[in-house]
Amino acid sequence: MRVNFTVNGRQQEADDVWEGESLLYVLRERLGLPGSKNACEQGECGSCTVRLDGVPVCSCLVAAGQVEGRDVVTVEGLAEFAKQREEHGHGGACGTGGGCGSKGVSLDAAKRWQSKPGDSQTGEGVELSNIQQAFIDAGAVQCGFCTPGLLVQADALLEQNSDPSDQDIREALSGNLCRCTGYEKILDAVRLAAARQGEAV
Repeated sequence: MRVNFTVNGRQQEADDVWEGESLLYVLRERLGLPGSKNACEQGECGSCTVRLDGVPVCSCLVAAGQVEGRDVVTVEGLAEFAKQREEHGHGGACGTGGGCGSKGVSLDAAKRWQSKPGDSQTGEGVELSNIQQAFIDAGAVQCGFCTPGLLVQADALLEQNSDPSDQDIREALSGNLCRCTGYEKILDAVRLAAARQGEAV
């Protein structure tokens, strides 16, 4: 079958998709976006997390056919997605100490988001998002295998809650496994990103 959907602000078409093919496989093997990692293939590790219509999902559990006409943001498009969200009043503009609801960016807002023609599909050459820079600054990246999923999930958390408690962070990232860091640096990175986001508001 043929699947048409938006990935990182660009219309994409995947041909000859097998009915049981996962979104993860289509992203990595058909569209050349290797940021989402293939690890457990059972939705247990979070390495393949992407945003589907604004909501974080394990792309290994989403059948490719389910994304027909929908919007996907991978780690490669995270910086541009965050920039667009800031420009259109989502995420950090919700205020300090509170959330913005539970569904992420609305479908209409996601559909209006478009990356610029000069932007790289792979995310190269674009300014990093707040959470991406915080992961670097806090030393939260080691082998990097789990990092894309953690970044996508943490970005969604900070969109919903600009001032998360440690418990909020732990709960939001509980579906993302990391074998290198011991998690403390990851928590530091999310705290740092939240603080910077609060200063920018």
